[in-house]
Amino acid sequence: MRRRILVAYDGSLLSRNAIQEAKWQAREKTNSEVHLISVMKATGPKTNAQISRNISNDLVEKFRPQMEMIKEEFERENIPIIVDILVEEDNVNPGVKICKYAENNQIDLIILGSRGLGNIKRIFLGSVSNNVVQNARCPVLVIK
Repeated sequence: MRRRILVAYDGSLLSRNAIQEAKWQAREKTNSEVHLISVMKATGPKTNAQISRNISNDLVEKFRPQMEMIKEEFERENIPIIVDILVEEDNVNPGVKICKYAENNQIDLIILGSRGLGNIKRIFLGSVSNNVVQNARCPVLVIK
């Protein structure tokens, strides 16, 4: 049976460390598959959906090269990886989207950084990692 590991990546140092942990985990247990996702919040004027969608698509395309570089790292080490950038349009915590992705893809372990690039810092965990820890239906490894 294939072990599926989900890594939530936002470009921060801690999420980069989460990627390294996922590599280690995948090498330790053969037959692992890594899912690398990034959740971007939709931006732009809420009054004009088309403009908002265009701005969000531009952000995704600017972030995509980072994701492709990470994918190439995994492929060089022969670690199966699936890469996806998700856009959250409902203005909810990205942790909700991460948990939903984990459920839909039968993820066995979620790895993410304790705090990302958000402006608001929590005392112990960032709002996204806290949301995932509280709502995920599989084990969660938080990198500090």
